[in-house]
Amino acid sequence: MARRLFDKLARESADPPGVTRKSYGEGERMAHALMIEATAGFGVEVAHDAAGNLFITLPGEDRSGQILVASHIDTVSHGGNYDGAAGVVAGVAAQAIFHAAGRKPPFDLTVLVMRAEESCWFPYSYLGSKSALGILDPSVVDSLKRSDTGKTLAEHMRDEGFDPEAVKRGASLIDRKRVVAYFEPHIEQAPVLVNAGIPLGVVTGIRGSFRYRNATCVGAYAHSGAMPREYRRDAAAATGEFVVRMDELWEDFLARGRDLTVTFGELMTDPQQHGFSKVAGEMHICLDVRSQDQAVLDEVRTLIDPMVNEIGERRNVRFELGLLTGSSPAVMSGPLQEMLIAAAETTTTSYRVMASGAGHDAATFTQVGIPTAMLFIRNENGSHNPDEAMDMSDFDHALTVLAETLAAPVDRWRLVRG
Repeated sequence: MARRLFDKLARESADPPGVTRKSYGEGERMAHALMIEATAGFGVEVAHDAAGNLFITLPGEDRSGQILVASHIDTVSHGGNYDGAAGVVAGVAAQAIFHAAGRKPPFDLTVLVMRAEESCWFPYSYLGSKSALGILDPSVVDSLKRSDTGKTLAEHMRDEGFDPEAVKRGASLIDRKRVVAYFEPHIEQAPVLVNAGIPLGVVTGIRGSFRYRNATCVGAYAHSGAMPREYRRDAAAATGEFVVRMDELWEDFLARGRDLTVTFGELMTDPQQHGFSKVAGEMHICLDVRSQDQAVLDEVRTLIDPMVNEIGERRNVRFELGLLTGSSPAVMSGPLQEMLIAAAETTTTSYRVMASGAGHDAATFTQVGIPTAMLFIRNENGSHNPDEAMDMSDFDHALTVLAETLAAPVDRWRLVRG
């Protein structure tokens, strides 16, 4: 079943050299419909919330509680087929295991397929999970615009038949008191498991971040041969120094055992203005800083303003950092980690306990107090690229561990609920 779903997802959203399933677009819509079709014979209950998040629920023995297995199914442009989708398909396949065995899960088992996780389409973190929980900032519904269409999030929601006004009011289908646990299986997006030769990772926590998505360095355009160095207002040179200084700061934090990553994902001059023989008068900058330690994020953030001010004054340029966005670090549930580890050991599946460097919707559920866990699946070649290469045997290991965990007796789940 899982192989068929992955194959159809890849085929129906093919966009060489990879796949594209845009948030609130045709590919995401197709993928949601495919999951509904795949579970049609299980006796499930299907619902959409006001934002279009999809809830597929297999009724449990005790309907007072709910277990969520969740992820997203949108992708970056020309991305891979498994980022996000692996978690959704794992949830559907777990429901299939219970159905085939003629058993009910201990509590309602809901596959939650969330919208718009990939913030390349709408520049905002965790749109789907925040809307599902009813905590999305209402101001962004009318202000966020999709990167390719220029239409607002509200317009795209309406186009898909959903209700942005209800989203702004905080409408939600999730009763947090009912939710026993949230699980998010996901491909690993780095080579740690591949290099270790281990198929699965039990995640301890998710790095938080702060981001300047639209920072600029403003100098002045000038002739490359005529303008002396001491009179230049070179935005490219100043930005280059900023990059080097931040890299040195990163190295220093790591040397002191403090978790940090620093990434300049976009550095661009203006194609309408730049030229081979011109001093660059402006640079666009996108900076992404992440850590598992909120104190590190806070400290680095306080160091950036003095840094760019000093560079700017010395090089006669001006840095405008713009809007600050980001997310808080999230710690996974200890009891749920223990359950996943016990299931891995019961099924003799090799695993590694590890942190997640990338952000995931699981962080949002953790931050509202819902017991949350993540299971990483080994994956070659990273993610957000067409070369994602999750081996189906590794997916099968993850499904085995997930199903074993979900089938735990009610008494075991009481430890999670506290």
